[in-house]
Amino acid sequence: MRKAFPSSRSATAAGVLALLAALSLTACGEKAKKNGQALASVNGEEITVLQLNEEMQRAGVQSAQQEAARKQLLEGLIDRQLLQNEATKDKLERDPQVMQAIERAKAMIVAQAYMQKRIGSQARPAKGEVEQYYAQHPEFFANRKQFDMRQLVLATKDVNDQLKAQLDTVKSLDDAAAWLDQHQIKFARAQLTRTSTDLPPELGARLAAMPKGQLFIIREGDRSMLIQIAEIKDSPLSLDAATAQIEQFLFNKKNKEAAEAEVKRLRSTAKIEYFNKAAPGAAPAAGPAAATAGAAPAPGGGAAPAAPPPAQAAAPQAVADDAAARGVAGLK
Repeated sequence: MRKAFPSSRSATAAGVLALLAALSLTACGEKAKKNGQALASVNGEEITVLQLNEEMQRAGVQSAQQEAARKQLLEGLIDRQLLQNEATKDKLERDPQVMQAIERAKAMIVAQAYMQKRIGSQARPAKGEVEQYYAQHPEFFANRKQFDMRQLVLATKDVNDQLKAQLDTVKSLDDAAAWLDQHQIKFARAQLTRTSTDLPPELGARLAAMPKGQLFIIREGDRSMLIQIAEIKDSPLSLDAATAQIEQFLFNKKNKEAAEAEVKRLRSTAKIEYFNKAAPGAAPAAGPAAATAGAAPAPGGGAAPAAPPPAQAAAPQAVADDAAARGVAGLK
């Protein structure tokens, strides 16, 4: 979590930090020159067609919605300019933390521009590549499983040893809910459905091996989910239905690999010195480079594994923590 600013003035800086980084990427005190036909003026500061067109492009507005979107985005630009004007009056662009954030934003934009120019646009995956990936991963496609689950959502702080011991004895989610009610522990009920394509491979395999009715806990930050498997169904995905997902995954993977190769090349020819003795001697992973190339992180996080699913929702973390703690069958 980002450290809070120590003063009320700096707290104001936090509120407009992203605004200044986006609009004031010039040197402190230097005014950016705006080109293009003016659409509006805010206390003498023009908002131009070029600015609006850039906002439209970033928003990815569909042609049928452009007219309404142009009006909305123009009003947003006016609001942004008002905030920027007030921030300039308060000299927030001179705040050391704001200046540092602006410099960081500039560096990232320039690095991204270089990477896009250097590696260009990778070729879209060929039909044969898509077919090969589909055939190599039946667990995500031909043999895909669907998990229908019920869950109780409660605060992680309430998942104590007493509750864990009780969960080892109850036979259903309703029994667990009754116990929580009896001990005045707040919770909410929910239902969810996931497929083996949506989940990290390890978690999907564990769920598939669980019997119907199995209870287990997943911790996710400040909240925890007590989950019971209601049904496990076969849910095959055909090649035609999976092609778009596979193409996008393989395309992102190519971009990521190209970006990492370029950073590796640059490191091999650069003179890099570490002045802090605590600094690691090994080269760090080239994660930021992958981001600058527009490559999505591999499903489940980290470097792209040899056989990840092409699309995957963010999975709850620390599955094994509680599983190991209370010995849930199938999650050890």
